[in-house]
Amino acid sequence: MDNATLLREFILVGFPQFRELTMVFYSIVLLMYLLSLLGHSLIIFVVIIEPKLHTPMYFFLLNFSIAEICSTSAEVPKMLMNIILGKNTICFRCCMAQVTTIFIMGGVEFLMLTIMSFDRYMAICKPLIYKMVMTNQFSLHLALVAWTSGGFIIVFSQAVVVWMYPYCGDNVIDHFFCDIGPLLKLACADTSVMELIGLIYGATFMWGSFSLSLISYMYIVAAIIRISSATGRSKAFFTCASHLTVVSIFYSTGMFMYLRPSTHGDTRLNKVISLVRTSLLPMLNPFIYTIRNSEFKTALGKTTRRKLAV
Repeated sequence: MDNATLLREFILVGFPQFRELTMVFYSIVLLMYLLSLLGHSLIIFVVIIEPKLHTPMYFFLLNFSIAEICSTSAEVPKMLMNIILGKNTICFRCCMAQVTTIFIMGGVEFLMLTIMSFDRYMAICKPLIYKMVMTNQFSLHLALVAWTSGGFIIVFSQAVVVWMYPYCGDNVIDHFFCDIGPLLKLACADTSVMELIGLIYGATFMWGSFSLSLISYMYIVAAIIRISSATGRSKAFFTCASHLTVVSIFYSTGMFMYLRPSTHGDTRLNKVISLVRTSLLPMLNPFIYTIRNSEFKTALGKTTRRKLAV
């Protein structure tokens, strides 16, 4: 290591198989990113502007949208810029900042989905005590836990170790962003302990939060079955199913990529799944959470008319 030259930048391989369809691929990813940005920004704007949406459910949805915007914006714009400029390099500090941001926001999203599931459980299964439990102060504390312990404290402590590894020799990352697995492959040091810690953390964090979400939805489904009105039962089932779909896809993609030694696995498959996670899902999530939500659509209509009147 004394005579090794430490790397100052990395090369992101991206998707060489789409080289002949560069502009088509670029246009599709750009469209998905812009729709995601528009959808989540719209949720944030309407929730802030409309007083009727100042409830725990929409407060958590607002936080989830912020984390989604931060996560996708850390990955997609850099990839699109590399495609346009034909320059696939990323500086060392930019790479480390990117991987840290992505994993912090991922941790926040996992916990926020769990909190949202708990909120729906309280609203549907414990309606008589819902307002006493889910106060503004308690909701704020839950959100702070997601942003601090789930994101910064746990992930940042691991990110510091990754930053401190020496990187020398090969600088080619077989991905479209600085993912932890391809990055650790380039480290000129033994990363097995770090991989084991990451695996234990990922298994505990993902399976723990997913199990809590699943338990909440099991109770929700049981409560929905007891609804006497067929229309009400159908509407509740559709809403629950759409939310559970988001949770299932979100967790399954994360588990597939990170619940194994991070330097193992098919990088081509990982890239495709990562693209779905960073482009397709963030585009669909705003529609899934709002398209059948009459309360949000009413608030959106009122906000639009108010702004047009001005």
